[in-house]
Amino acid sequence: MTTSLTPLENPLTRPGPLLLVIADGFGCAPDDPSNAIAQADSPRLDELLSSSTARELLAHGVAVGLPTDGDMGNSEVGHNALGAGRIFAQGAKLVNHAIETGSMFTGSAWQSVLAAGKSGTLHLLGLHSDGNVHSHTDHLYALLREAATSGVTDCAVHILHDGRDVAVRSALTYIEQTETVLAEINSANADYNYRIASGGGRMTITMDRYGADWPMVERGYNAHTHGQGRSFVSATEAVETMYGESDAGDQYLDEFVVVDDAGEPVGVMADGDGVILFNFRGDRAIEISQAYDDEEFPYFDRGSNPNVTFVGLLQYDGDAFVPTSYLVEPPAIDRTVSEFLCAEGLRSFAISETQKFGHVTFFWNGNKSGFIDESLEHYVEIPSDNVEFNKTPAMKVREITEQTIEMLRSGDYDWGRLNFPNPDMVGHTGDLTATVEAIRVLEDCMGQLLDVITELGGVLVFTADHGNADIMYTEKEGVKTPLTSHTLSPVPFAIYDPSNEGAITLADVDGAGLSNVAATLVNLLGFEAPTDYDTSLIT
Repeated sequence: MTTSLTPLENPLTRPGPLLLVIADGFGCAPDDPSNAIAQADSPRLDELLSSSTARELLAHGVAVGLPTDGDMGNSEVGHNALGAGRIFAQGAKLVNHAIETGSMFTGSAWQSVLAAGKSGTLHLLGLHSDGNVHSHTDHLYALLREAATSGVTDCAVHILHDGRDVAVRSALTYIEQTETVLAEINSANADYNYRIASGGGRMTITMDRYGADWPMVERGYNAHTHGQGRSFVSATEAVETMYGESDAGDQYLDEFVVVDDAGEPVGVMADGDGVILFNFRGDRAIEISQAYDDEEFPYFDRGSNPNVTFVGLLQYDGDAFVPTSYLVEPPAIDRTVSEFLCAEGLRSFAISETQKFGHVTFFWNGNKSGFIDESLEHYVEIPSDNVEFNKTPAMKVREITEQTIEMLRSGDYDWGRLNFPNPDMVGHTGDLTATVEAIRVLEDCMGQLLDVITELGGVLVFTADHGNADIMYTEKEGVKTPLTSHTLSPVPFAIYDPSNEGAITLADVDGAGLSNVAATLVNLLGFEAPTDYDTSLIT
C-alpha cells in the first residue's frame, strides 16, 4: 500500500520546522480549586489556548477506540490515535470482543496454558481493579470461570492493588468481589482450590515500565513466584494491616503473600505451572513478561526460576515479541503519519524522558519498536529519576526543552515531537501543590519553545493525550479525596504559526478527537492528508 503524499496546491510556507508538543495529562476542566492547571500562573499557555486557532479534542472513550465513553483515555491509546490518524479498537474493547465471541479460549495460547494449569497450578497475575486502563476484573473473572469449566482444579491469583485509575483506597472492595467469585467456584467443585496468593501496590512491585526500576519488578517476581514477602492469612488482612500502618494509597502498599495454617505460602510457582498476565495495556506489562518469558534474562537473579508456560492477555511489544504467547491479537496499526512523512523524506526527531519515551516512539509508530527510517529519524531518551514524582515536579521537562531547542536550531529537522510527562506523572501522585508546580515548569518551558519557534519562523502544535492534572481531587460533604486517575476531560489543541498569522482557520469538525491531529500535521507540512485519515482540523 502506497505511503506517498500529494503536495497541497497552495501550502502555507514558513522557514522553520514544525514542533508537536504533547503535554501528557493536560486536560480541560472547569476552573476550580481541584484543577492544578487552572491554579498555576501560566500566561503564555493561557494566551495560546485562547487564540483563534485553539479548540478542545476528545481523548477518551470511543473517540480513541475504547469500548464506551465512560472509559478514561490513557497515554498508550492516545499516542496510537495521534500517530495513526484513525481510530483503532483498543485494549479492553479487543478483549471484550474476544471473550464475547469465545475466540480467546480457542487459540493455541489458551490451550497450552490450560494444559499446564491442569497438570499443575494455573496462576493469574494482574492489576486488580475495574479501572479499565491496564486491566479489568471482568477479564479476570472470565478467565477464572473458563478455567474452572475446563477442568483446572488448582488456581492462584496474584493481585496488584490499583489506587490510581480507581479510588485511592479501594483495594478491599475488589478483594471482596474476587473472593466471592473464588468462593462460588470452590463451592461448586469440592476438589477445587481457587485462592488469592500474593499481592502489593502497582507502584511498589511488578508494574514498572521502560526499565526505570527493575528492583520493583524483582520484588514482584519474588512475591508471586517464590512466595517472598510479608505473610498474612488473607489479602484482606494484608491490606487492613497496611492501612493501619500509614496513609499510603493502594498503589504504594508493600508486597505480601498469603500463607496457610502452617505458615507456608499458598501460591508458589513450580515447574510446569501455567501463568496468565491479565493486563491488556502494554507499557507496565513488558518487564514482568520478560521475567517469566525470557530464557536469557539479565536484569536480576530469578533464583530457582521455575519453567512455566507464560501467556499475556495481549502481546505487549509486537516487534520485540513480548510475550511470545498471548491470548488476544493486538490492533494492527499501519500507515502511521511518520511512515508517510518518512516516505516523503522529511527529517524528524522524537524526545521525552524514560517515563514517556515509549509513547512518542513505540505507541506513536503503531505499537512498533525501532525506527521507521533511521536515516531520517532521531530519537532522544532522557533517563527519568527513580523518585516519587511529587518530590521533583519538574521531572526532566527542562532537559527535554533544552535538547529540543538545540535540535530545532540545528536546522537538521523538518519536524519533531516531544512529550512533557509531568502533568500526568505528578498528577498521578494526587499532590495538588506539586502538580501546580509541574504546570508552572511546563509554562516556563513552553514560553521558551514559543520564543524559539518565533525566532526560527516555525510552527508549534500543542495538545495532550488525556486528562489528569485538571481534576486533582473530588469533594463530598466537605471531605476532599485525592483523584490520582486520568479524567474524562477533553484536551487542548492549538496552533502557533507566527509566519502565517491570521492565515490558518480551524475547520468545523464535529466530535473531533486525537485522531484528527495527524491529518492536521500533514497539512501544516504542505501535503494533502491520506484519504482514509480522520479529517484535518484546519481548512
